[in-house]
Amino acid sequence: MKEFLLYFIAFGLVFTVSLFAWICCQRKSSKSNKTPPYKFVHVLKGVDIYPENLNSKKKFGADDKNEVKNKPTVPKNSLHLDLEKRDLNGNFPKTNLKPGSPSDLENATPKLFLEGEKEAVSPDSLKSSTSLSSEEKQEKLGTLFFSLEYNFEKKAFVVNIKEARGLPAMDEQSMTSDPYIKMTILPEKKHKVKTRVLRKTLDPAFDETFTFYGIPYTQIQELALHFTILSFDRFSRDDIIGEVLIPLSGIELSEGKMLMNREIIKRNVRKSSGRGELLISLCYQSTTNTLTVVVLKARHLPKSDVSGLSDPYVKVNLYHAKKRISKKKTHVKKCTPNAVFNELFVFDIPCEGLEDISVEFLVLDSERGSRNEVIGQLVLGAAAEGTGGEHWKEICDYPRRQIAKWHVLCDG
Repeated sequence: MKEFLLYFIAFGLVFTVSLFAWICCQRKSSKSNKTPPYKFVHVLKGVDIYPENLNSKKKFGADDKNEVKNKPTVPKNSLHLDLEKRDLNGNFPKTNLKPGSPSDLENATPKLFLEGEKEAVSPDSLKSSTSLSSEEKQEKLGTLFFSLEYNFEKKAFVVNIKEARGLPAMDEQSMTSDPYIKMTILPEKKHKVKTRVLRKTLDPAFDETFTFYGIPYTQIQELALHFTILSFDRFSRDDIIGEVLIPLSGIELSEGKMLMNREIIKRNVRKSSGRGELLISLCYQSTTNTLTVVVLKARHLPKSDVSGLSDPYVKVNLYHAKKRISKKKTHVKKCTPNAVFNELFVFDIPCEGLEDISVEFLVLDSERGSRNEVIGQLVLGAAAEGTGGEHWKEICDYPRRQIAKWHVLCDG
């Protein structure tokens, strides 16, 4: 009886261990087959995240016609980066043009290629590229080259920023630029990425790949890509060269990678007449010599650019005799022209009275990974004009009383 009991216990232990191992294996296999949550993978210098596709890589930076005719053959499962023909900045050598050929470049229409030597031109893209105004035609800002692809196996949207050609010189001394590119997927503005900065070149070859997971193929037609081409400036705000907007409606990615180019156009700068308004509440405590500032609301804020709504926040600077002595800022409110802040700040006043004190409000658009753009400015003080001066006079005349007013923002 005891031997039978021991055999039964041993059999139970073996069965339990086997069942536990089987469950662990099943969990591991099911976890590896799951679709990864949304994220993007940034790949430099054309090294794709899918090695099996590297045999169809093309060289960019040479003439487009020669590129289609003389397509290089790359052995399967090998990395072809053709870095020998790049200069120290990582750029491809510039193609020599004949003196009488600028007109040929001007008359060239943007082309759209399918991988596998198939050529297709969408009517919408031709309309958008040929509808430039006369001023934009006179001021050439260059051409952006990029490719689009959708990987159905990985459920990933892949954008490769290849190069830009013929950019204008933003540095008057060196007659060159330090370009880089910011890309945003519209309309939600959740996916913002940017390339590295290439120094002292007007024909930068970026060849950087951005892979976005978790975007269904059915949603691609509802999106748009916004490229902003900038020149890095170490000592001040970066110079904006231009922008490119690509609606993805009508672009078919089911047949493979699409190579595209678009003319860079001048940025759509918003008018200064529509900067929006800011609701501010002030209270001066003469007994404690403190100033309470409440940033309540903002309304009718303009779009930052064609990329959509702003992500506003407010910086509050306290000045004494034109010298900044304190600064605060609110939280960022995402994608709204009518932001509600309701944030209170208390400033200690270093002197008696408010004659030499002023408060500056800067409404900014939060841009991840780059310098934020000023949407509008407001100054309240004894020397301020309009509603700013009136509001300041009221809090001086009625201390310990919280007084709120709407103010129109001006150019920052």
